[in-house]
Amino acid sequence: MAFYLALKEVWRNKGRFLLIAAVVALITVLVLFIAGLSEGLAAANREYIEKLNGELLVFQSGTQLSTTASRIGRSRIAELRRVDGVEAVGQVGFTSVKLVPPNGGEEINISLIGVEPGQPGEPPVFEGQQLERARSNNVIVDEGVIARLGTKVGDTIRVKVTQGTSEEFFDLTVTGLTDRRQYFFQPAVFAPLVTWDRIRPDTGAGQSNSELVSNVAVVRLRDPANADAMKQIIEQQVSNVEVADRRTTWEALPGYAAQQSTLSTQQFFTFFIGVLVVGGFFQIQTLQKVAQIGMLKAIGLSNFTVGLTALVQIVTVNAIGVAIGAAGTLALIASFPVTVPISIAGSTALTSVIALLLIGPLGGVVSVIALLRIEPLRALGMAQ
Repeated sequence: MAFYLALKEVWRNKGRFLLIAAVVALITVLVLFIAGLSEGLAAANREYIEKLNGELLVFQSGTQLSTTASRIGRSRIAELRRVDGVEAVGQVGFTSVKLVPPNGGEEINISLIGVEPGQPGEPPVFEGQQLERARSNNVIVDEGVIARLGTKVGDTIRVKVTQGTSEEFFDLTVTGLTDRRQYFFQPAVFAPLVTWDRIRPDTGAGQSNSELVSNVAVVRLRDPANADAMKQIIEQQVSNVEVADRRTTWEALPGYAAQQSTLSTQQFFTFFIGVLVVGGFFQIQTLQKVAQIGMLKAIGLSNFTVGLTALVQIVTVNAIGVAIGAAGTLALIASFPVTVPISIAGSTALTSVIALLLIGPLGGVVSVIALLRIEPLRALGMAQ
């Protein structure tokens, strides 16, 4: 009976209920879009660090876990490799360069990441081969570069850097393709560390080249479960270093925490607005049909059936709106170019949709309580 009454009223008043479903759909688009933007921006910032094949990152002490300010030399790497419990250590350097499209067009900002072939920090490839020689001009490119240029194994890419006061161009051969590993909102190209050191931008200040210096070191442990204890051991045995896990590292990236907290606040207020809108609509609905509810109660309809009817109606309309909004959001995201940092992960989308489905019951609880408190005689105007 409850389902019949709820769906019958929705069908007979399609325009009215379609309006609230449309409002819920717009709220859904906004919530999912913010969730996708939050996930996309976070991934564009942390993707490479999150996917590293090592448990710990080693920074120069006093740099506040800054990948750009930290400097780790070869001598420090040798000390790290002697620590008991460390399986492998790889130097990693970061810089930003321009990628010159082969057929002309606007230059693309990329992260040029220097890695040691065969050591932690080098990404696995799904096509082609890994880096083999430390001084080669071979590189691995991620899916961000592939999507922008259509790059294939064996292609030559050209990068432009500023060294001193002049612009220099370097041709690099693509030897492998890896999955998307953006760093600092830019697609990534991975070069042997020696090659990276040779072609990276230089201020011309005449820095000493006595040893090969990178920004950080990536440490792979024999026992990953012992990461917390190993952080303290490394800091005790190796001087002038600070050790962090991957999550701590990406959360320390400039602007990461502020960006995520801002987007989370926007999501919260959007949910709150949704609860108020849905609740206000169904409260108005309740006031408009007080007499009808009074009649149903007068002829024997129980409070349980009345409440269940209202709840089914709220959940149905809300679910229709969420379904329309989710489909619209997927279509909207699919229409964006690859350069827009927005993505919907399965877990993020599922959490957001579940929260949106709760908007209806939460917003409509006041109207359900109001329906249960209707007195038949008073509703029909017969009470003295």
